[in-house]
Amino acid sequence: MASATLSIDLDAVAANWRALDRMSDASTQTAAVIKADAYGLGTRRVGRALATAGARRFFVAIAEEGALLRQALGPGPQICVLSGHMPGDTEMVQDLDLTPVLNSIEQFTRHFEALPDHPFAVHIDTGMNRLGLEAAEWEAASGILLQARPEFLMSHLACADDPGHPMNAAQLAEFHALTDGTGVPRSLSATGGILLGSDYHFELTRPGIGLYGCRPFDAGRPVLSLSLPVIQIREVAPGETVGYGGTWMADAITSLATVNAGYADGLMRTLSDAAVLWYADIPCPVVGRVSMDLITADITHLPEIPDRLEIIGPHQSVDDLAETAGTIGYEILTGLSQRYGRRYIGTGG
Repeated sequence: MASATLSIDLDAVAANWRALDRMSDASTQTAAVIKADAYGLGTRRVGRALATAGARRFFVAIAEEGALLRQALGPGPQICVLSGHMPGDTEMVQDLDLTPVLNSIEQFTRHFEALPDHPFAVHIDTGMNRLGLEAAEWEAASGILLQARPEFLMSHLACADDPGHPMNAAQLAEFHALTDGTGVPRSLSATGGILLGSDYHFELTRPGIGLYGCRPFDAGRPVLSLSLPVIQIREVAPGETVGYGGTWMADAITSLATVNAGYADGLMRTLSDAAVLWYADIPCPVVGRVSMDLITADITHLPEIPDRLEIIGPHQSVDDLAETAGTIGYEILTGLSQRYGRRYIGTGG
């Protein structure tokens, strides 16, 4: 088999959702964020597993993602679209029963003119300065918007992955100031906010990255492993270089394994001469540059010739790999290639 194998543990995804759900009391609903193809792991399969686990409200980034999820889940679960009601979305929003999270006066006008009786939610900016109504806009329009009965009011924390950051408390205070007394369910926290404690939970939480076993949810179960097939074994002599640019030179006779994956598969060039592949519990350093489709690793010290090497698994997590690459787990996950053969484990039940 020439393609790498991405193994995805749906039971672990479900267990992580349940663990995050247990962090809030019974008055708080726990949703599931599965935008970006469920963070690269597959909207259909992950969505069904989370629904089996008990999730009844989902968040996606755009209406097209919501359409795919609705096909997977069928009628019933609420699917909220974080980009709101964009031009051209009306038919999908109506026919597929999607709930846009409206971010601007322009979006409110579009939604109420096209679908005046259709459910919606409201995003209020409390300091991230990315999406949502600014405080003055909310204060001016809140009377009309509240009369239309939004499903919930939400905001988004900018620094929740840093528990001691003063912006967390400032955004919490701003959210209270803008929404207390509205009588509408509220949502402030994704995974990081859930971990900040009950003051941040309100009536709805929206875990995303924590579902997939990544930081900041350190207690989460690992969800995936990625093994790369070995295409060729070769020996290089002292003084010979490997890969583009000749960035690595052998100082002794060295056995190399060339594996079938590269930056076209989300394994970044910054892993060149830095990452480690694994054969069972034995590390095999990457030597030379990561290219589009190929990576080379030193296997001189292995007791046998491998047919596959692992880059994500029990000895190297998504976050470990991200740290080596100089990025974050989100980017590793969402960059996972469609060329990988996906193997799903469990159902989320």
